[in-house]
Amino acid sequence: MHHPQLTSRTRRLTALLTALVAALLLTLATAGQAGALPPDIPDEAEARAELAALTVAPDHSMAGYSRAEFPHWITVNGCTTRQTVLIRDGENVEVTPGTCTPVAGTWFSPYDDTTWTKPSQLDIDHVVPLAEAWRSGADEWTRDVRRQFANDLTTSQLIAVSAASNRSKGDQDPADWQPPAAGFHCVYAEMWIHVKHVYELTLEQDEFDALGEMLNSC
Repeated sequence: MHHPQLTSRTRRLTALLTALVAALLLTLATAGQAGALPPDIPDEAEARAELAALTVAPDHSMAGYSRAEFPHWITVNGCTTRQTVLIRDGENVEVTPGTCTPVAGTWFSPYDDTTWTKPSQLDIDHVVPLAEAWRSGADEWTRDVRRQFANDLTTSQLIAVSAASNRSKGDQDPADWQPPAAGFHCVYAEMWIHVKHVYELTLEQDEFDALGEMLNSC
């Protein structure tokens, strides 16, 4: 006997199951990508609010700057900051037994959409470069604060990327350099803005404008 109510209920259950499966597949598809990114990245709305709260001002002098003013990579619980980021951002990372030294794995570099299998092919990028931080206000920090900034694993400041992309970036801000992978511009802007917001660093007008344009790609 045909039961219209049971048929309708079956359709609803089928639709619900289909939606749940789709959500699960989406979660699995994005899990690897999310795992390769640093923590504490704001969403677009939060990034826009943080950008609006930043102070636009001319760069400070580079007088007195040295990378030695930002001690890194420090060792915590037997692992250096570099090792920790490589382990965090990679997949199937193998380390030397009894150490934190990565010897194999797979790393996706979102700056240039490339994949690497040797730790030596990766750099750990300071999203806001040390020199950029210096001319944005870090020249007035204590050495301890600069050490924290250079080894910050709690914000979006550190990320494992290809050595080539990191070295092409140098100490340039988003007005002069953006990731070659245009699809990453939104996230990169969110990361950059958040770091400057957390550390109360300034930014120049062309940097402010470039970041706003990058958020438009979100």
